[in-house]
Amino acid sequence: MKNCLECGEKIVGREDKKFCSDGCRNAYNNKMNKDSTNLMRNINNKLRKNYRILSDLNPEGKSKTTRSKLLSKGFDFEFCTSIYTTKTGNVYYFLYDQGYMALENEGYVLVKKDS
Repeated sequence: MKNCLECGEKIVGREDKKFCSDGCRNAYNNKMNKDSTNLMRNINNKLRKNYRILSDLNPEGKSKTTRSKLLSKGFDFEFCTSIYTTKTGNVYYFLYDQGYMALENEGYVLVKKDS
């Protein structure tokens, strides 16, 4: 007999079962997958917020905006997931598949990577 990884109850059913119920399976996986520190949680929240802002401002996959508009929505320029430099030296900052590049006069071009 095996015991549930979450609550320790005896498991009835298939031989390879690890949990006694869906509730225990969910609770166990939520504990295992939660952000382990406040720092990680705060960074992930900022990345998600930045991503949502870029997605909202760039529904068509390519558009332009201003620095002040990004800042007014709460965009934080300190957080991105990757940086891409083109052969011509243009630097794009990406949040997953949403990116931006600085233009002159506080302007920004917003792009979306093809999947």
